[in-house]
Amino acid sequence: MKYRRFGKTEVEISVLSFGCMRSMHSWDDIALDSIPAASTANLKTLLETALAHGINHIETAHGYGSSEAQLGTILPQLKRDQFYLQTKVSPAEDSELFTSKVLRSLDRLQADSLDFLALHGINDHRSLWYSCRKGGCLEAARKLQDQGKVRHIGFSGHGPTDVIIEAMKFDEYGGFDFANVHWYYIFDANRAAIEYGKERDIGIFIISPSDKGGYLHTPSSTMVELCSPLSPMLFNDLYCLNQPGVCTISLGASEPHHFDEHLKVMQYLDADQPCPVDEIDARLRQRMSAWSGYERPDHFWDQLPPWDQAPGNINIRMILWLYNLATCWGLETYSRERYDKLAGGSAWVPGNNGARAERTDFSALKGISGLTPEKLSELLCKAHTLFASEQKV
Repeated sequence: MKYRRFGKTEVEISVLSFGCMRSMHSWDDIALDSIPAASTANLKTLLETALAHGINHIETAHGYGSSEAQLGTILPQLKRDQFYLQTKVSPAEDSELFTSKVLRSLDRLQADSLDFLALHGINDHRSLWYSCRKGGCLEAARKLQDQGKVRHIGFSGHGPTDVIIEAMKFDEYGGFDFANVHWYYIFDANRAAIEYGKERDIGIFIISPSDKGGYLHTPSSTMVELCSPLSPMLFNDLYCLNQPGVCTISLGASEPHHFDEHLKVMQYLDADQPCPVDEIDARLRQRMSAWSGYERPDHFWDQLPPWDQAPGNINIRMILWLYNLATCWGLETYSRERYDKLAGGSAWVPGNNGARAERTDFSALKGISGLTPEKLSELLCKAHTLFASEQKV
């Protein structure tokens, strides 16, 4: 295992972190006696496997159903100096409610303290305000730190780059020490946040690179072909870990063999080991260019307005990105499932789908090279036809 300094925390953590979302029994916070013994036994095996491979960062969340409670039956059996423990708790308008949830998490985990606490889901300016205002959740977290219940405080975010960067800029109450960020090969829009985090010495943890990064655990045949000789999952791991500033990436195992492919990344992190990442990147860009006319699936992302400023509140950025992923790289299952979350009020897949694109006026979006208002309407309609279920058509 290889270890990297986790930004200003000064902690050396493994480049692979064990994320516990996929190993929990239920999304509901159910009583321990209703959780099958086999489920918790499997989690214990996963934790032991992670530690045996030198993984020293275990990460879960208050909102991950039975995860914390299950971990709480296992962690006291392990040597505490073998791992760093992180959980995440959502910011709330009432900082006392936030504090009570952190204390509840500690109780469920049967832990005296957390090595890392992340404010979970700074996805928009409202949740950023809940976190950073006077008397807000960051100040409350620092009080818990003063009491010895938390060592380091960071945040996670599924929101736009500007919100992530604003959180990273914030200095009052000690600011944030680390950030859990969505950024992977298929989604480059948050690169500016990764680079800014490096400048600020904020520890960068890439969350869900295999799942949110394109269902690379069950890749399309197109991605398998284009990423050879690496698997798509291993290619993405290497791509993320080769980015300056990235300290660790999440490994969401639910069975012991799920560690195997990720662990292959170690041999390529050696400076003298030939690494085909650039060659694969060029191949993927060539394929995207041949099918779409541009090299990246998120080519238009920064040229288009965010969903809440777009005509009809249509999430144009996301729809065009998903359409390119599906039609050029074969990531249709991933793209359809993301598309289905549009118009559903999701905090991290916000805005409307393309159901009304044909009746929406896009004339205000003139001047984008290679994308006229007419072409935009056509692409949004094609995407909706490709992705939408019968209920949303």
